[in-house]
Amino acid sequence: MAETKDKARTAADAWLIGAAAWAFPGAGHYLQGKWLRGLLITLVVCGMFAIGLAFGGHLFGLGGKEALGASKLLQLPPTIANLGTGILYLVCWASNSGFNDSAEYAKLATFEYGNTFLLVAGLLNYLAMLDAFDIAVGRKP
Repeated sequence: MAETKDKARTAADAWLIGAAAWAFPGAGHYLQGKWLRGLLITLVVCGMFAIGLAFGGHLFGLGGKEALGASKLLQLPPTIANLGTGILYLVCWASNSGFNDSAEYAKLATFEYGNTFLLVAGLLNYLAMLDAFDIAVGRKP
């Protein structure tokens, strides 16, 4: 009985650690005492996000003036990828920065590289989140 209660508590803690890892890059590792790994994740994800914005990258969202239908569905995968950066995306969304119109962000020749940096930052944070979750449930040291 006690073992089942410990497993349930560990599973709940693992989900909270996973949520923290999504919200702030590296937080899931910090909470588990993996300071170096957490710092590396924070630096890489935040750095890629900053480089993406500096290169004129465009954050994707589901709101906007574009038509409904297929064009809206095509924005779903990059939006999910961008959401992977957690608080970074939410701060940009709240301040309405990084969500440029196509004519505005295409002014820089590097905007496609910026888009790629922003997308990869979110996807990398998803992988870091899964890593923190796996460590929390004991699948990985």
